[in-house]
Amino acid sequence: MVESAGGKPVVVESAGGKPAARKGVDTVSSTVEKARTAVLVDFGGVITSSVLRAFTDFGASLGGDPRLPLHLLSRDQSSRALLADHECGRIDAEAFERGFAERLRAHGADVPAEGLTARMQAGMSIDQDMLALLGDLRAAGYPVALVSNSFGTGTYDGVDLAAVADAVVISAEVGIRKPSRRIYAIACERLGVSPEEAVMIDDLRQNLDGAARLGIGGVLHTGAADTRRQLAERFRITA
Repeated sequence: MVESAGGKPVVVESAGGKPAARKGVDTVSSTVEKARTAVLVDFGGVITSSVLRAFTDFGASLGGDPRLPLHLLSRDQSSRALLADHECGRIDAEAFERGFAERLRAHGADVPAEGLTARMQAGMSIDQDMLALLGDLRAAGYPVALVSNSFGTGTYDGVDLAAVADAVVISAEVGIRKPSRRIYAIACERLGVSPEEAVMIDDLRQNLDGAARLGIGGVLHTGAADTRRQLAERFRITA
């Protein structure tokens, strides 16, 4: 579920949905040739509160540098490999927890492996406003696909995914993770739409870049109100 590019969690800056933020991303406000009629949506950091903030809070609870977990997942080669293998389903949550606990201990944080991913995500909560937005989109006739990178166990507990999305694509289940183009193509195939008809909502710019390579439009999520505003006119829902 940690959204990554090459295993690198990245803190992104709000672009307000403007395409000038990064070349190649077709935001929902851009001029497009084909009408957007479907939505792909991330889970962690979009349907939930910030993953990056939760990991930083977990790091603070260890008594050292709060940035240590994110630092390892973005810069430590062994940790990055563990994350990539876990997100793609090559190793399960327990194997990731054992390996990442070892990396944390090697950097001075003495943590037990059991339940590590749950503790890292403990600060996350479901954004009810985003659930309402997705419900409004579906009620207006626009299909929704969840596209999420796996992380740990119990990540999706408390959310009826079938009630949130018409299709669910989890990286560990399909063996490929964002920002690979293939995972977005799978989501579009399951919705029965072409990439040019879809918009991706994600809180990480590199994941939108991956989707844009297929022609999928992008909304950089910074909060439910702003995302609703960006989608309201095009999808004819209440702002």
